[in-house]
Amino acid sequence: MDVIMPQLGETVTEGTITRWFKQVGEPIAVDEPLFEVSTDKVDSEVPSPAGGVLTEILVAEGETVDVGTRLAVIGDAGAAPVAAPQSPAIPEPVPAEAEVATPAPAAPPQPAPAPNPAPAPVPAVSVPGSALPLGVVASPLVRGLISQYGLDGDAMIGTGVGGRITRNDVLAAARLRGAGAPASVPGAPASAAAAPQLSTSSSTGSSRVTASGVGDLVVPFDNIRRRTAEHMVRSKATSAHVYTSVEVDFEPIERVRRGLGSAFKVDEGFSLTYLPFICRALSEVIHDYPHVNASVDGDALIVHRDVHLGIAVDLDFKGLVAPNIRSADGKRLRLIAREIRDLASRAKTKQLGPDEVLGGTFTITNMGTFGTAMTLPIINQPQVAILAADGVRKKPVVVEGPDGEDSIAIHHVGLISLAWDHRAFDGAYAAAFLRDLRIVLETHDWISELA
Repeated sequence: MDVIMPQLGETVTEGTITRWFKQVGEPIAVDEPLFEVSTDKVDSEVPSPAGGVLTEILVAEGETVDVGTRLAVIGDAGAAPVAAPQSPAIPEPVPAEAEVATPAPAAPPQPAPAPNPAPAPVPAVSVPGSALPLGVVASPLVRGLISQYGLDGDAMIGTGVGGRITRNDVLAAARLRGAGAPASVPGAPASAAAAPQLSTSSSTGSSRVTASGVGDLVVPFDNIRRRTAEHMVRSKATSAHVYTSVEVDFEPIERVRRGLGSAFKVDEGFSLTYLPFICRALSEVIHDYPHVNASVDGDALIVHRDVHLGIAVDLDFKGLVAPNIRSADGKRLRLIAREIRDLASRAKTKQLGPDEVLGGTFTITNMGTFGTAMTLPIINQPQVAILAADGVRKKPVVVEGPDGEDSIAIHHVGLISLAWDHRAFDGAYAAAFLRDLRIVLETHDWISELA
């Protein structure tokens, strides 16, 4: 049976094989993880469509292919295996040295040599880490290799479909450069082997060159780190970020958690945290402030009817993804808690589909588990706002008694912060939204929600 590259989302047209879990000749059961694929949306593990023996691997790790491409063959137990394709050896990056060698004095001018036939073209190179031209047709993984080996992607000719630059194209260019075209940096030594690795930054409008010293560890961005970096930088360059916070008295919610938390854990199999309460309260308030649940499209604001709530999930410090609770505004507390748990679990085990991280209209990020005091998040484009929930801790607060007298009590208190796009609305709108969100959190009948 042929194994093909699956359609991993409505907008996904290709994927990069990042790992084969089975090798040629090994048995595989139906629905057992067979390979891992990386798209421009998410990394996913793909199960085997049939049981048997993996008899042939047609696409090596690191290769990017279109949806529908044959990837492997699964045969009967007695089928003869075929050798898997071997990925070309990746040339090792040049190790960093302690100091930059002093360039030799310039030689005196020499008479111009007689004209010679033009040499064979050699791929041009640039400073490693520099931004690639927007016209480069390559997957995020291949773009990372181009940057890592200091190649000029704009000067490369891709052999893939539609002129796409493949991993093999990059490796071939890297080997050719190593044979006779070392990376060239203005003002650096003539010999690349004697120079430290360099990186550039153009955030201030001019290149800044940083040299790695002895003992430094150069860690190239992986696929998900690179996608996150590009998305965050684009967001800061696109939206006029403003931050507004409000302090919330979580004591009523804490009492519900203490009183009903044990029974909830027995029923559901996991603990009841503050996050589902915040999501539920948000669904009560957001329709009164529709411009918070919107996206910017050119010179227009698209106000969404449904609330598709993205929940930022940390992937064990190796990346971040925000799968969506679809139509969150129509769901009760217990169901929201279940969906948060399910999405987070599948995100961490790479079981999410690309469509589950698309179409979000508002995002919540929760740093409270780490005891943070105040987080200023970056907006998840093209959305116009993101809410950050921080640590809830005991603090002395002023409490007004039935007789109007004030007293001091110890309550569970925490901050919630809104990062919002000033193009979409103004400060009074954001402040009123947070005020009403705080009121719902502090006064809603949460016991009935869990009944």
